[in-house]
Amino acid sequence: MGVLDFIFPKYCVNCKKPGSYLCANCFSYISFSEQNTKEGFFSAIAYKGVVRKLIFQFKYKPYLSDLRTVLGELFYESLIQQEEFMKILETNPILVPIPLHKSKLQKRGYNHAQILAEDLAKRLDLSHVDLLKRIKKTSSQFGLKKEERKKNVAGAFEVVSNALMSQFTNIVLVDDILTTGATMLEATRVLKKAGVKRVWGLALARD
Repeated sequence: MGVLDFIFPKYCVNCKKPGSYLCANCFSYISFSEQNTKEGFFSAIAYKGVVRKLIFQFKYKPYLSDLRTVLGELFYESLIQQEEFMKILETNPILVPIPLHKSKLQKRGYNHAQILAEDLAKRLDLSHVDLLKRIKKTSSQFGLKKEERKKNVAGAFEVVSNALMSQFTNIVLVDDILTTGATMLEATRVLKKAGVKRVWGLALARD
């Protein structure tokens, strides 16, 4: 345990046991996922119970960006067990995080999807590039029905530079939560329109 752990002690986000953000007992409640959809979307863990609390603390006050290590390990350990996803790595894809609108980025101070993509890129020895920007300030997708989610994110993204796109053939989009896939599908549409041949979606948790 380092000096900072004494000054700023860590507690399990679920049961509040001191020592780490996720204790061994609460870790045992996490359900690892091997689900993927016909759209080519993959996820690592189920979005319920302790996982909900971990992601909430990661995205909202008190904005525990330090949770990147715990979440990164969960992300990686699940993915390397998924044979179908590991085959995608043979194409040497680029990881591209789903961007936040600048107003939300300023409020939070970081993009959670970007942190996840950076961490995963290091673990998988891949590159990550911010190829998308969010040009539309969308409402939260929480509580919206499928068609409402599609309408909410329609026109939300554009590529940062059309000139860059010719360098990238295979892309894996990275986000924190996958529900209906509306956000991933819209981002995929924009990338393919810009000339990317193959796009997969990857989320830490599946709702």
